[in-house]
Amino acid sequence: MPGRIEILPNREVLERGAVAAEMEHPAGHQNMKLLIQLRWLAVIGQISTIFGVGVGLGIALPVPYMLEVLSCLIAFNLASLLRWHERQPVSNTALFLALLVDVTVLTAQLYLSGGISNPFAFLYLLQVILSAVLLEVWSTWIMVAITSLCLAGLALLPGPLILPIDPERGFSSLYVQGLLICFILNAALLVVFITRINRNQRAGDAKVADLRQRAAEEEHIIRMGLLASGAAHELGTPLATLSVILGDWRRMPELSKNGELLEEITEMQAQLQRCKSIVSGILLSAGEARGESSVKTTINTFLNDLVDEWRSSRPIHDFEYDNRIEHDVPVVFDSTLKQTICNVLDNALEASPDWLRFEATREADALHLVITDAGPGFEPSMLTHLGKPYQSSKGKPGGGLGLFLVVNVARTLGGTVTARNRVQGGAVVHLALPLAAIKLERESDHHAG
Repeated sequence: MPGRIEILPNREVLERGAVAAEMEHPAGHQNMKLLIQLRWLAVIGQISTIFGVGVGLGIALPVPYMLEVLSCLIAFNLASLLRWHERQPVSNTALFLALLVDVTVLTAQLYLSGGISNPFAFLYLLQVILSAVLLEVWSTWIMVAITSLCLAGLALLPGPLILPIDPERGFSSLYVQGLLICFILNAALLVVFITRINRNQRAGDAKVADLRQRAAEEEHIIRMGLLASGAAHELGTPLATLSVILGDWRRMPELSKNGELLEEITEMQAQLQRCKSIVSGILLSAGEARGESSVKTTINTFLNDLVDEWRSSRPIHDFEYDNRIEHDVPVVFDSTLKQTICNVLDNALEASPDWLRFEATREADALHLVITDAGPGFEPSMLTHLGKPYQSSKGKPGGGLGLFLVVNVARTLGGTVTARNRVQGGAVVHLALPLAAIKLERESDHHAG
């Protein structure tokens, strides 16, 4: 049901757990994109080398065969680009196979261009280092074994072209020049790409840490819901007893003639009724009495009734209510969202008892609720950790749970809560909710499913 915090794990929690379980490598997608970029650089480098060596140095390379290998690399990279265009988890096996294709192409090109006498054979080290950074340990050692076998095979099978190795000529030796170019290329690529890979890994670790933090917070909410539900059940009996006693007092002749006492009994009954409403709301939020928890209404009707009820039961001197929603839509609300909005209003009233402003607007497919007060504002630490439990400016033990619950209810509905301090003093809390989470059509879809 839209707007309810379930005691049992809701669908969002289960989906989040499934996503976390599938994310063997949180940064795998970004790392795969880096490999695709590196492969395009390899294509450009191979084309430049083939024509540079063949035309500039006059070395007879088997160009047709080398271009065939290069075309296979281009086709594989295009297929990889299409396969991993959309963001999705990338497994260790996928990264391993991608690196294996790169090693295969490198081996084929080296076989056609001098074998182990080609100084670019040291590019195997680039593949090994990338595998050590990207892959799991077992697959890294497999990559070490494969590259070692490839290098040994090039020594045993020299291929159609033999390049002279004449290091005694110093820098004028083509082998020495190629070795220096290979070293510079290896070093530059390692610095650039490993730096970016590490950044991706840190971003992935931060995402996993955020998921774990959210799971811990939702478990905290579940425990509080169980506690609140139990307390509400326990309070139901004494509240009902008090209601009966007050009703009996009101009918007693000696009390009914005393106007002052009768007025106080009336006030006690009103406050008792409010306590019973709060208890009922807690039970509804915890999933009790499901048949009565949802209310079919419209946005404007819901907000107007909420404001009237809240204003009539709170000692507010100056309360500005600005509803700028012109196109009303049918929605389904329950007590959880109502309590969420009232919680923000109560916090603002406590900070600013003389003036309060509540503004409601609709932008595109989202409902925006803005509560503004003229109080002391939020502490900088609270704004930094908005929505974390036990972050409170009231200095009370166990405080700060109100805004924590507000943030989590909004997040459950797919919305957001932001807060800031005003330059002229006071604070602003902005609650944004997608209409798709509360539209009436969602309830019918829910029952149909």
